[in-house]
Amino acid sequence: MTLQSILGNFALILFVLTVVTGIIWFFDRFYLSKQRRAKADAALAEFDARNAKLSADGIKLENSGRAALEANLLRQPTWVEYSGSFFPVIAMVFFLRSFLYEPFKIPSSSMVPTLLVGDLILVNKFTYGIRLPILNKKVIEMHNPQRGDVMVFKYPKDMSLDYIKRVVGVPGDKITYQNKRLTINGQALSYVSLPDYLNEDSLDYSQQFTENLSNVQHTIAVRSGRPPISLEGVMDFPNKDACSYNPEGFTCTVPAGNYFMMGDNRDNSEDSRYWGFVPDENIVGKAFLVWMNLGNFKRIGTFFK
Repeated sequence: MTLQSILGNFALILFVLTVVTGIIWFFDRFYLSKQRRAKADAALAEFDARNAKLSADGIKLENSGRAALEANLLRQPTWVEYSGSFFPVIAMVFFLRSFLYEPFKIPSSSMVPTLLVGDLILVNKFTYGIRLPILNKKVIEMHNPQRGDVMVFKYPKDMSLDYIKRVVGVPGDKITYQNKRLTINGQALSYVSLPDYLNEDSLDYSQQFTENLSNVQHTIAVRSGRPPISLEGVMDFPNKDACSYNPEGFTCTVPAGNYFMMGDNRDNSEDSRYWGFVPDENIVGKAFLVWMNLGNFKRIGTFFK
């Protein structure tokens, strides 16, 4: 694992911080604090004995010195104090991100018009099963991804990268994409034309359609004049022999334990057409909510499917 991949893996960083601060907190709670208490008790006993002798000699003493001495002797070292303070916070964040919900930022326009560049989204980490942090190994089975789900996953070509696309094919499906129309297991999907979509970054228009994918209706964008697939961009990938390509599209049969992913911005998405299937072990979670977009506050609170 390279330094860049480690720094890019925030979950790993959180895990290390949780372990380190946790060890310090437990070490202080069950060992260092007892040592400080013993030293404080010994010093206070000596302090009391000395004061008793002075009092017997008729010397009047101030009592405030004893409390200050005790507080000083019991005070945690700065590094222990900060570690103990941060431990529960870091542990809670690690738990929430690992098992419940994790935030992601949309970096590209491959899911336009459903998701826009700059959208900050929440991903449900338990819908597809409970997975061990860092290892991403599923330990509790729950639901399987369904056609139409918007899913975050580890990019098969670089596991340090998180991608987001829509599930188009599940294990066993035969996916055909010809002339920018999908057919799944011999059933052609239905499309309803919508007004053209303005791409605010490039200031041009794309054709827009509502696509009905296993009763999940969502909006896609296509560009007239662009081919359904750029054949020179197709890479080598596992189970590539399950796919056949031609200038008008492709046909793929999804292998067991894998999923076929496509972006909603069909002519501006590098997806399973080019780099292949997504194994189940690469799954991160199901995206469902835009919780923030600093450039477009109207996007906040948008649920999508």
